[in-house]
Amino acid sequence: MSIHPSAIIEPGATLGAGVSVGPFCHIGDGVRLAAGVRLHSHVAITGDTEIGADTQIWPFASIGSQPQDLKFAGEKTSLRIGARNMIRESVSINPGTKGGGGLTSIGDDNLFMLGSHVGHDCIVGNKVIVANHASLAGHVELGNGAVVGGLAGVHQFVRVGEGAIIGALSMVVSDVIPYGTVIGERPRLSGLNLVGLKRRGVPRSDILALRAAYKSLFEGEGTLNSRALALLEAEDNPLVQQVLAFVLDQSDRSICTPEAP
Repeated sequence: MSIHPSAIIEPGATLGAGVSVGPFCHIGDGVRLAAGVRLHSHVAITGDTEIGADTQIWPFASIGSQPQDLKFAGEKTSLRIGARNMIRESVSINPGTKGGGGLTSIGDDNLFMLGSHVGHDCIVGNKVIVANHASLAGHVELGNGAVVGGLAGVHQFVRVGEGAIIGALSMVVSDVIPYGTVIGERPRLSGLNLVGLKRRGVPRSDILALRAAYKSLFEGEGTLNSRALALLEAEDNPLVQQVLAFVLDQSDRSICTPEAP
């Protein structure tokens, strides 16, 4: 374990084996750092916050501070961050609120680039990338492998499915289907994230099945739900089933759709 003499570690904080705490860091009472966590310098961590093994946090990040929600009344809520995350300079991550279930949860192997923000009660999966100065509002769900482009914003209660990609400068106000791509200031669905699917090693047959399902979902007569239900009965591909389950799941937001021709 390596603790710089200028760092402040309050009584009650728990540090695992091999933790490195750099200059001018502040670790609050109740914070738990697993083995191999590295705080480079000037990192502030507070609240009921747990950070998984081998996560690195760069200067001026604020982790676990009070949620930016006027309804927050000081109740005890939590933040859980998994293993091997890279949290870059000036990132802010807030814990949950009572009204949102009390927990912000972040998985493993994620990259949060400079100045990005994760709001209260967010649920973030694994191997996610949130680029520079992108922001997730409260109650956002971000699926495994999703990418949020630089300066993009995701509205509260929006769900972004697994493997989806959000273009830079987009303001996302509707749910994004798994493996979808959205672009634009008020973005519309622009197709599938084919590059991401190929990088994940998804077989060509599955990609073709997804493309056919995408066409069936977003083209033709009937409501989106009716088309999804019809596909559900006819298609047994697991990736297509994942997209259909996402579309048919209950949500506070509408589904992001392509622009009308």
